[in-house]
Amino acid sequence: MRTEKYLVVNAGSSSLKFSLYEMPEQKELINIHVEKISLPDCFLTLKMDGNKIKKSKFIEDHAEAVKIVLQELIDNKLINSLDEIKGIGHRVLHGGEFYAESVKIDEEVIKNIESIIDLGPLHLPPAINVIRYLETIVSKDIPQVAVFDTSFHQSMPKENFLYPVPFEWYEKYGVRKYGFHGTSYRYITKVMQEKLAKEKLNLIVCHIGSGASIAAIKDSVCYNTTMGLTPLAGLMMGTRSGDIDPSIIEYICKKTNMTITETTNILNKQSGLKGICGKNDFRDVEELMIEGDNMAQLAFDMIKNTIIRFISQYYVELDGNVDAIVFTAGAGENDIDLRREVLNKLKPLGIIIDEKANDDIAKFRSKKSGIITTNDSKVAVYVEPTDEESIILMDTYTICQNI
Repeated sequence: MRTEKYLVVNAGSSSLKFSLYEMPEQKELINIHVEKISLPDCFLTLKMDGNKIKKSKFIEDHAEAVKIVLQELIDNKLINSLDEIKGIGHRVLHGGEFYAESVKIDEEVIKNIESIIDLGPLHLPPAINVIRYLETIVSKDIPQVAVFDTSFHQSMPKENFLYPVPFEWYEKYGVRKYGFHGTSYRYITKVMQEKLAKEKLNLIVCHIGSGASIAAIKDSVCYNTTMGLTPLAGLMMGTRSGDIDPSIIEYICKKTNMTITETTNILNKQSGLKGICGKNDFRDVEELMIEGDNMAQLAFDMIKNTIIRFISQYYVELDGNVDAIVFTAGAGENDIDLRREVLNKLKPLGIIIDEKANDDIAKFRSKKSGIITTNDSKVAVYVEPTDEESIILMDTYTICQNI
């Protein structure tokens, strides 16, 4: 079969990730990450052939970042021209209720995304800008595909995605739980279907990174999840508060004379682990704990408790019929202490941790995946690395092949 080249694009509020793949082998040729776009200390990192190169360069906006990245593909002789690219897949934060699956981007798709910008004001505008700019510089014969973080969660029943607020807020303004990290949950579900040789699975998947969420998966589709209208809801995270009493916002606005926007920004960027102990990275928090920092220990205990709370809730929602609990993403895959503390508190559910197996699984240890519970544990707990890019790549490839 003839090989073809595909791009996977992830536009953040001030960042841009590009990966070029050969298909159908799914061979990554290069990964380019542009960070701090529009800031004086902007830089890009290239990873290719096992080498990593960092270049400091001021980049004004996402359009210029795209131009520079595409030129890097040519300069590194990975493509001779843009016409060699057969498809471009975009991670798009939010699809509202429009999309339960990935779609080829056309004007209607862009208009639909633009109509819900208020649901993703930081991430949707740069994604749209990158899509629009690529339309101007690549052939119209090269399809662009949108892969939505929210689409996996469109299977939730109404009793799980509606909020107990006036129903017209949902009807008029789309106020509901949407959920995020959908590509990660899709990937993990697929992996567990293969591992357990079972098509319809009940899982509790813990995507624990700087952004963190948990999903209850019933019959291999989403039944409930912790993130809500936006990624601010649910678990305590690196810089996000997670669930709080909403009246706190009005209270703080009155006490400080801050606006709702300013207060919400603090809940998104200055709260969570960072709000309690000043550090938003799990590794930094645990280093402080080793040094005896009480606030770091408090932050760790708080985030641990939110994870325990939702796992327990979803275990009950799934009627105790759980095929596996899975830890994934940065801390989920690598934080041995966090996993141990969480699982030890889940003993009333019949979960029994295998200390050695748990200790062995981390990025820099002997294993990166596997079961971390004993044979007599009522539920098997797995650690599985996630691969969101592979979902974006395969959706893009499949859609492009079927056009």
